[in-house]
Amino acid sequence: MPTKTHVKTASTCHPPETTQGTHIFDILGYSKHRGMGAHYSIRSGVFSVAGHSWVIFFYPDSYGEEAGGFDFVSAYLRLLSTRGKVRASCDLRLVNPATGASTSVHPTLVTVREFDPDGENHKACHCLCMISRSELEGTYVKNDRLTMECVVTVRKEPRVSKSRTFPSVKVPQSNLKRQLAGLLESREGADVTFSVAGETFAAHKIVLAMRSPVFKAELCGPMREVGSQPIVIEDMQPDVFRAMLYFIYTDSMDHDDDLARDYHSKNCDMVRYLLVAADRYAIERLKLICQSILCNNLDVQNVATTLALADQHHCDKLKHACIEFMSCSENMEDIVLTKGYMELARNSPSVLADAMLKMSNVSKKLVRRALQNAPDSA
Repeated sequence: MPTKTHVKTASTCHPPETTQGTHIFDILGYSKHRGMGAHYSIRSGVFSVAGHSWVIFFYPDSYGEEAGGFDFVSAYLRLLSTRGKVRASCDLRLVNPATGASTSVHPTLVTVREFDPDGENHKACHCLCMISRSELEGTYVKNDRLTMECVVTVRKEPRVSKSRTFPSVKVPQSNLKRQLAGLLESREGADVTFSVAGETFAAHKIVLAMRSPVFKAELCGPMREVGSQPIVIEDMQPDVFRAMLYFIYTDSMDHDDDLARDYHSKNCDMVRYLLVAADRYAIERLKLICQSILCNNLDVQNVATTLALADQHHCDKLKHACIEFMSCSENMEDIVLTKGYMELARNSPSVLADAMLKMSNVSKKLVRRALQNAPDSA
């Protein structure tokens, strides 16, 4: 089984740096600029903030139809640099000549926006204010002079550190299965031996007792056999006993390639023998695995034989699967002609009769379900 590798990395985003600059724009002879038309503007000197060039455009007779005629004045900030997009906020403050204090025209609208000198005209400009002439001239114009302060705050891109890898401790894949298989193969510390059809197997009582209640009773109970002679196992082939021992130690059936191919092929004789052995020694997980393999490989030739095996060894789920397979099969005539079906009819007529009854019930359910799902006839 491949080892999973997990790499943990991290990076840090620092708060974005900002650079702020204030440009004071004095307009002398304010009245001299009146009456020049909506498109007439007064341009400030170019000033620099964060290495970018900016300029203010003031329209004393408003600008554009959205201003509603000449009752308004407006001011715009424009980015002149061509070094790419800039994120900035701008605040226009008008100086009250009576107090010398400056007041933001739109304090709630000072938000960061993107200036794009390479984009359309409106993307390079930002409206600083649009204020009524009466308010402007009544409060902020004195001695024909208007003073404004434009505060530009450039927001730089946040600085993100390089990703760094967290130190980690690699844990290898568990090798318990391999160690237990090696323990079985090496026979080190073995304290019990079995003789199966003339072949001897060494094992460990504690492992067998832990995995099988039958072995526990035979090896550790009051009826345990005492002595050093091998315990003789009747009615079992050495390959089957070997495969069962391997499963007991490793909880796996992949002892060798030939056996693994048998597990997943149509030739399931070894699986049948293992099921019998698992039932004999009450190794329930092995018994269920064998049932699953046999269920997945049901066909016309083996379904009757598998049904007899399932009934004999109390495999209710496998037995139900065989009956359902026979009920749904379109080749029932071929099933009847198989050797397994003939042996089932001869040796276990009650099993066959019970199966036929259940097949009838299953067929009725299928017919009823089909009728329920069929569209209403006209």
